[in-house]
Amino acid sequence: MNNAVKVGFISLGCDKNRVDTEKAIAIVQNAGYRITDDVTAADIIVVNTCAFIRSAVKEAVDTVLEVASQKKEGAKIVVAGCFTERYAAETAAEFTEADAFVGMNRYAELPEIFKNLGNGERLYTGGKPVFYPSARVLTTPPYYAYLKIAEGCNNRCTYCTIPRIRGAFRSEPQASLIKEAEALAAEGVKEIVVVAQDTTRYGSDLKDGSNLTSLLRGLAATDVESIRLLYAYPESVTDELIDFIASEPKMAKYIDIPLQHISDPVLKRMGRRTDSAAIRGLLKKLGNRIPGVTVRSTFIVGFPGETEADFEKLKDFIAEGNIDYAGFFAYSREEGTAAAKMAEQIPYKVKKQRQRDVEKAEAAVVAAKHAAYEGKKLEVVYEGIDLRRGRFVGRPSFCAPEVDPPIYFTADFAPEVGEKYVVKITRGGFYMTGKALGADQK
Repeated sequence: MNNAVKVGFISLGCDKNRVDTEKAIAIVQNAGYRITDDVTAADIIVVNTCAFIRSAVKEAVDTVLEVASQKKEGAKIVVAGCFTERYAAETAAEFTEADAFVGMNRYAELPEIFKNLGNGERLYTGGKPVFYPSARVLTTPPYYAYLKIAEGCNNRCTYCTIPRIRGAFRSEPQASLIKEAEALAAEGVKEIVVVAQDTTRYGSDLKDGSNLTSLLRGLAATDVESIRLLYAYPESVTDELIDFIASEPKMAKYIDIPLQHISDPVLKRMGRRTDSAAIRGLLKKLGNRIPGVTVRSTFIVGFPGETEADFEKLKDFIAEGNIDYAGFFAYSREEGTAAAKMAEQIPYKVKKQRQRDVEKAEAAVVAAKHAAYEGKKLEVVYEGIDLRRGRFVGRPSFCAPEVDPPIYFTADFAPEVGEKYVVKITRGGFYMTGKALGADQK
């Protein structure tokens, strides 16, 4: 009977949330429901939400309202994920567009919840923290996938809502992660992107001696071709980890390290466990011990009490070229966090101007880095076509999916998605452009 019921999923927010969505889809599909990409044709629409910051909450609400206006008559809407954990209890009465709210520990119950939609019960929250089976329905292109290795966070940064939403840090056992990676490789996934709120804390709560390096070593023993590491907190990037990235051929010479700032007073108010000297020392060590390493990071501007001098330190740090790629965010004042109660909140216009200024500085750094590739050949993974530009789109090994600038190129042949090709770079700039060499030059 379930195979006549169509279920559509919308995933909002980060790549970690995407993994949750993919596992939820598998749970629902394995229960006999049909999955559809067309939410206007769906009988049930699941919106897996983010609620990390105010803009994510707005996106979640706006998406549900939009779906409600587009759904077919009689279709039901299920709001899942972070919004449910953070706000459902206080907003459910007014949020009548949603037929049910499902917390992140209740995805396994979705098939039963679907059967009960409309019976009066709407809140399905709480429950014991759980790791779901490795079965997934990929929503990424088939050649790469995210591997979420842990849930929750213990860092207690003063601006962050994640510990309250997702709970304490807990590592998924290494054996189950290796099994999941093997299954992904068997499906044709070539690149595994390792994610968690804090990947470098992996194994700290386990009693079997596991740590991030031992996990990466196990992943490298599978049939995946490459492994990329994101969200490595600076104070926990060990010499052992650095040496493994440097020596293991399957490890992308790339690391994402969320630094958030470089001014010591700001870092202290943020509750970060590092300082500017340690950050600079780590970046120098990475450059010395991993030849050609690419470092990506994220930064918050306009944090309470951030002076012009603090901001100039950050802008100078970026302009020096210390970070290859970066994302910048204006501080979001989130209720329930320590930072929300701090004095010297920065006006919105000042925060946004600082964000624009530092983005401009980073764009110049990226353009200078890319200019050095003009006339050179790069191996890129072909990812698709940009119809507006009239170019193929590719990604070199020193760029992560979705967040780093792609390469736009032409070719005298039809490339295959997910395959690697040699592209001669003809122009640098923030987005490099070039021409693919013969299809036989992979």
